[in-house]
Amino acid sequence: MSASTRDGLPFRTAGTPTTPIPLPPPPSSSSGTAHPPPRSRQFGAMLQPGVNKFSLRMFGSHKAVEQEQERLKSAGAWIIHPYSDFRFYWDLLMLLLMMGNLIILPVGITFFRDENTPSWIIFNVVSDTLFMVDLVLNFRTGIVKEDNTEILLDPRAIRQKYLKSWFLVDFVSSIPVDYIFLMVDSLDSEVYRTARALRIVRFTKILSLLRLLRLSRLIRYIHQWEEIFHMTYDLASAMVRIVNLIGMMLLLCHWDGCLQFLVPMLQDFPPDCWVSKNVMVNDTWGVQYSYALFKAMSHMLCIGYGAQAPEGMTDVWLTMLSMIVGATCYAMFIGHATALIQSLDSSRRQYQEKYKQVEQYMSFHKLPADVRQKIHEYYEHRFQGKMFDEENILGELSEPLKEEIVSFNCRSLVANMPLFANADPNFVTAVLTKLRFEVFQPSDFIIREGTVGRKMYFIQHGRVSVLTRGNKETKLSDGSYFGEICLLTRGRRTASVRADTYCRLYSLSVDSFNEVLEEHPMMRRAFETVAADRLDRIGRKNSMLTRKSSQGGSLGGSMGRGGGRGGGGLGAAAAAGRSGTVSPRPRPVIWAPLVHAPLQTAAATSNVAIALMH
Repeated sequence: MSASTRDGLPFRTAGTPTTPIPLPPPPSSSSGTAHPPPRSRQFGAMLQPGVNKFSLRMFGSHKAVEQEQERLKSAGAWIIHPYSDFRFYWDLLMLLLMMGNLIILPVGITFFRDENTPSWIIFNVVSDTLFMVDLVLNFRTGIVKEDNTEILLDPRAIRQKYLKSWFLVDFVSSIPVDYIFLMVDSLDSEVYRTARALRIVRFTKILSLLRLLRLSRLIRYIHQWEEIFHMTYDLASAMVRIVNLIGMMLLLCHWDGCLQFLVPMLQDFPPDCWVSKNVMVNDTWGVQYSYALFKAMSHMLCIGYGAQAPEGMTDVWLTMLSMIVGATCYAMFIGHATALIQSLDSSRRQYQEKYKQVEQYMSFHKLPADVRQKIHEYYEHRFQGKMFDEENILGELSEPLKEEIVSFNCRSLVANMPLFANADPNFVTAVLTKLRFEVFQPSDFIIREGTVGRKMYFIQHGRVSVLTRGNKETKLSDGSYFGEICLLTRGRRTASVRADTYCRLYSLSVDSFNEVLEEHPMMRRAFETVAADRLDRIGRKNSMLTRKSSQGGSLGGSMGRGGGRGGGGLGAAAAAGRSGTVSPRPRPVIWAPLVHAPLQTAAATSNVAIALMH
């Protein structure tokens, strides 16, 4: 907001940053209080878009909102922005007023015999006046384009757009019929009696029904508020749509009940109408409305004809009309309810559709029953009844948000694995973003002896057995990892790994492994040193790893000394299975302290990974 002066006093206009402007010193006063800004300026600020989540979602930033405020000032005087505070509260008032009108007006037109009571006149006069004011304000309110890319603020463009769209409906529904009633009532009594003789009053009752066209405004306002609160396809939006549909059906039932009584009343209650047969002509309006509503709901729900079947042609046609409206509402309700159920759990629906294809595939190929059971159990443990396109979802997100989600999803893996707990957070994040989730069933061979190692695995949940040539089994569970030596040596597996239970693993391919280590060369040297130390423990040598580890100075020695400590990795069994110590080496000068902590834990792994590779 920028400071300015008027009548020697400072005031502010909305929409521009605050900048100090030198002002003459104010006159001294005993109270020492400053005068408030003029009310016209305060009201003008209410016509401008405020800085709230609705305007920020539309324009993107505070600066864009300020530019929109300046654009509104240049558009002309008394132009109302659709995202202004004034329009927000005015729409809320009109929404409540329209709901009251759509409920009260049919009852008053149909059942109230004396329409000249002060309360009824005041209600109609106030309603008609506010609707006429709303009609005028629509000519000065900006219009949001359908694609939500721009807001029309030019008065001429607003006028042309409104005249071509909803002006005619709004004008007809805003005709002040009650003002006409008051004018006729104020005329000579003889003329008024003549008007009654000519049944002009009945015609004006029918004319009053035109005010029910305000239903179009109600629908537009509800749709506008759904967009303001950004309701898409979540649970709140689905529930709002269902509530709107139920409310609309109840409103149609209310209108139909009033219509069931209005038509016989306009015919002076013929003997064959349902009102005369039930002797309700002189009953109170509450009794008449209750029976009319019961009759209308019986027709719309197609459960009967009410108290008795229709006999006259008028009742027959009204019954058919009610049944058609009821059947249409029933079909709409079923459709919306089905869409609601599908939108509430679309991932489960996608999983069910996918599994139906799997069942048809198994039936087409006539797979054995035990294989079908294994496939069924795999899908249950792999997807758990829900199916997402996770790769596509994460690919659409920004890198910081993607890293945050992946870190949250793998938080238990990071917590159970000392290598990740002590490593550089950037390295951990880079590894986690490359991981691929896999599920193995009991007795599945994750790794087979003699195959080329293309992946390493991290165990999130489950237990596996490592089978070596000497028929010695080693158990690994949550927090362990295996297979990384093959990624460094590019050799073949010398042992097999079998799943004992349902295992939830994360795999890291050789390409992703090398890509991460290229970005973190110190961790590559660390893995190579640990791998060489593991091979040395079981008496195996690898020329490439030995040559690279020798360049690391005493890093391998520090890792050997740390290898005897406990950890969740693969070399703990190797450290416990052989005696002796590793000869110490000189401490590294530059980079060893940076990776000392993670390497101490990585070196304390079992001989399983060492046995997997020459």
